[in-house]
Order: sequence, then C-alpha cells, then structure tokens
Amino acid sequence: MTDLAPDPIPEPTAQRALGVLEIACARDIMIATAESCTGGLLAALLTDCEGYSHVFDRGFVTYSEEAKSDLLGIAPELIDEHGAVSKPVALAMAKGAIEQSRAGLSVAITGFAGPTKEGEEGLVHLACQRRGGATLHREEHFGTIGRDAVRTAALEVALEMLKEALQE
Repeated sequence: MTDLAPDPIPEPTAQRALGVLEIACARDIMIATAESCTGGLLAALLTDCEGYSHVFDRGFVTYSEEAKSDLLGIAPELIDEHGAVSKPVALAMAKGAIEQSRAGLSVAITGFAGPTKEGEEGLVHLACQRRGGATLHREEHFGTIGRDAVRTAALEVALEMLKEALQE
C-alpha cells in the first residue's frame, strides 16, 4: 500500500511559524490564510503552535476555481482570463481572505505542486496583504522537486512574507 500522507513539516519550518505567530501576537494582528496547492497545510501549521490560537482567525482552502469564487469572492472572469495559478488570482485570494475575515493580515498560495497538464510544475504564486495596506506578491519556480517539497517550499515563502508584512 502506498503512503499518501505528506511528509511531516520540517522542524525549521515549524520554528519559523512560531516566530511569525510571536510577532503577530506582540502586534495584536490576526492572520487568515487562503490556500490552494498547499491544501490547508499553512493553516494547520499555524494552529499547531500551542498558545497562539487567538492570533489565527481562519483559513480558506480553495482548491477549486468554484471555491475561490464562492468563498473569497473572486470573479470567475478573472480566473478564466489569467488562470487559477497567476498573480492576479493570488492577489485576489489575499484580498478575499481579508474581506471575509477579522484578520489584519492574510496570505494566499496558489500553484502547481505536482505534474500537471495545466501549467509549469513547481510554479507557485503567493500574496500577502495587510488590511488597509499594501499587498506583497511573489512568483516562485520551485521546479520538479516533488509535490511535498513544493508545498513545503511554498510554506517557507508564505511564512517569510508574513514576517516581512508584520515588520512594516
């Protein structure tokens, strides 16, 4: 039988998550996530840190195009025009997570974690938005390093973006 469960989150990544939560706690800023290719891994990682549950508001797992529209208010036309894995959609996901939550900071992840006919394997777009502030965007090309590795690398970048936004 094949083991379909992802590998555990590496300890350094978990420590980075704790660091982000400590800063968010000190600044009294709640976080929301909007995830596609990571399937809720970031939300799970942020809620695994004991003593910081008050900092995490909610997570949106919007794997399908319909979920992106239904839960985050993204216009289907935007997805049709640019594709679900694109800068405009990542930015709209971050905006939707802010608008649909009490969070002061959101991060969005959309990408191709594994082989696909739709696009470049390892391509991930991330966006991070402060309520009433600027939105950061990153486009990453992680390559054909494997599904778990792409998802873990995306978590690392998302945590880096959250930390950067919290330090503004």
